[in-house]
Amino acid sequence: MSVATLSTLSTRDLSAAAGELAALSAEHAAAADATGRLSPDVVTALRASGFARHFVSARFGGAEGTVADFVRGVLRVSASCAATGWCVALLAASSRYAAHLPEQGHEKLWGSGADALIATGLVPAGTAEPAENGYRLSGRWQYISGVDFADWVLLCANVSEEDAGPRFFALPRGTFGVVQSWDCVGMRATGSHTVVVDDVFVPAHLSFARAEMETGVNSWSPLPAHNIPFQAIGATTFAAPAVGAAQGALAASLRVLKGKRLTEAVQIELVRATARIDSARHLVEQNAAVIDDRTFTPTFLARNQRNASFAGEQAAEAVTALVRVAGTAGLSGSGELQRVWRDVTTATSHVALRYDITRAAANYSTALIEQAI
Repeated sequence: MSVATLSTLSTRDLSAAAGELAALSAEHAAAADATGRLSPDVVTALRASGFARHFVSARFGGAEGTVADFVRGVLRVSASCAATGWCVALLAASSRYAAHLPEQGHEKLWGSGADALIATGLVPAGTAEPAENGYRLSGRWQYISGVDFADWVLLCANVSEEDAGPRFFALPRGTFGVVQSWDCVGMRATGSHTVVVDDVFVPAHLSFARAEMETGVNSWSPLPAHNIPFQAIGATTFAAPAVGAAQGALAASLRVLKGKRLTEAVQIELVRATARIDSARHLVEQNAAVIDDRTFTPTFLARNQRNASFAGEQAAEAVTALVRVAGTAGLSGSGELQRVWRDVTTATSHVALRYDITRAAANYSTALIEQAI
């Protein structure tokens, strides 16, 4: 498929755009894994697909899309190339985070178009020193997916002022450096490298308090997609690509098994893997419905965390089982299945899907007990 056939589409056509991007990224997936970067054609198609503008305000040409459409699109792309699916998920999420910037910041990021690609560092690192009309930012941020082709980075840093909470800072390309540090066995083409900032001035309109993103209370935009508690959506952003990739692993394993005589044990394990994948997909789709319906009760917020962690767990177990049933043929170094196995194993190791780090187990068990009769 030629990248020229892929034009920017509205949210009504995000499923079609996801299908086109999936087809193109599938052609380049093996090479992307080998080289550790997405091909230029895939990056161009990624920008044109509409994922980056999905949560951007319509007044800047954005789609103001739903989380359900976002999840379906991410699942579709990730089934063909896990690294591309991971990048579109995080780039779309980054545009939603950046909507917490003041109005002048919106103009700066999207005034000339809604397809700006933003890579985010969620974990506070480095230090921001208050300065006149802004801050001076320095530090290093690891694992910034998509930074090789991002137009902007959105970095979280601690502020040196006493009692000041961490803040996010938006920096355009050219004001930060990139250290090529990503060397993981899976998700190799996500380009999750290290960003380095050395005493860069960031104006106040390109910064916002991390607390706003966490609570989902946006001081500058009333749009529903810009007012979502992080607890409701954060982990789902990382679970959806893993679940989509597991769907791709199922398709790859079936191609390996086609024409072979299967034992009953293999059939049972295969069917269990399909159930795990279906369950995982249902859970991330259930999370999307909770968010779009805005049922942000303590129980539903905690359940969304649990759902994302469990969906990642089920996806990883399913893919491991699929590798097992495919046998030696599934572990061919040039084969698709072993690549997806590495990708899903890597994706589901993310801290956002850890029960202990996110307190997914503690939060949901507490919510259940508190509402018990």
